[in-house]
Amino acid sequence: MLPRRRLGQTDMELTTLSFGASSIGQEFRSVDLGESLQAVRVALDSGMNFIDTAAFYGRGMSEMMLGRVLPDIPRDQYYLGTKLGRYTGEHFDFSARRVTESIDTSLERMKVDHLDIVLCHDLEFVEMSQIVEETIPAIRREIEKGKVRYVGVSGYPMKMFKYVMERADIDCLLTYNHYTLQNDMALDLVPLAKEKGVGLMNGAPFSARLLTNAELPPWHKATPEVRKVAAAAAKHCADRGSDIAKIALQFSIANENFATCIPGSANPKRVAQWAEWAQEPMDETLVAEVQEILKPIHNWFYIEGRPENNDEPVAS
Repeated sequence: MLPRRRLGQTDMELTTLSFGASSIGQEFRSVDLGESLQAVRVALDSGMNFIDTAAFYGRGMSEMMLGRVLPDIPRDQYYLGTKLGRYTGEHFDFSARRVTESIDTSLERMKVDHLDIVLCHDLEFVEMSQIVEETIPAIRREIEKGKVRYVGVSGYPMKMFKYVMERADIDCLLTYNHYTLQNDMALDLVPLAKEKGVGLMNGAPFSARLLTNAELPPWHKATPEVRKVAAAAAKHCADRGSDIAKIALQFSIANENFATCIPGSANPKRVAQWAEWAQEPMDETLVAEVQEILKPIHNWFYIEGRPENNDEPVAS
């Protein structure tokens, strides 16, 4: 059984491993539709109780795919979260009017009557004051209508999470690529999140394949040095008879400051493997060895969205 942790001050007890549905929207590669649907079922059958998606993933495809599966599953057996505000690579709309439209569209696509979590998606691309002054209050009004239960934000830089937590009433946030074997900058959020009662969720424990044996996607922003060091760490794991992806997942799950860890895949076998890894003991000696190898690129990150919304760069 996957352990559960409470998400902030909500009434939600999330399993430590959740299902990220970006991949079933073909966000990263062409997928087999049957396998994608099966991946969702395997995730739920493996005990995961939270599904994370977004209107942006597959430009609606991820939500539509979930709408093929979820009607057959009792609604009280899973929690469901989606995101709004980003709709294509360059199209962002965080207006109050679009909040209402987006939530109604997501409900219709997924064939559910409510959403447990709605997150403002990749707000580092826009003027963040709008999120605080217009978007979050608009989502709160949808909560009053019973369409949504909790509100939060998601994105890449740590700076914008601190900005929102200091100025708005949110229930949770989803950070990605910032609590991994290579980057633990999200730990800086923990004190403020506890003070404000904000639940933390951690996405992308593999840092978009950087901490796996798979080839990096063409859009990955890792520098040659980052790629070289990560490859050395992966080789060390292989030489020790292990898989860097396994310890990366286990490492991210182990920190109890994060209610859940959210990887994503449209491959049902991989999803089942993650569930197995999540319940096996972590090789702490190997983790320490890998972190030592990764030291030259510790907390390397890239710029995403508006420069003024980003953290101060570090040398890579």
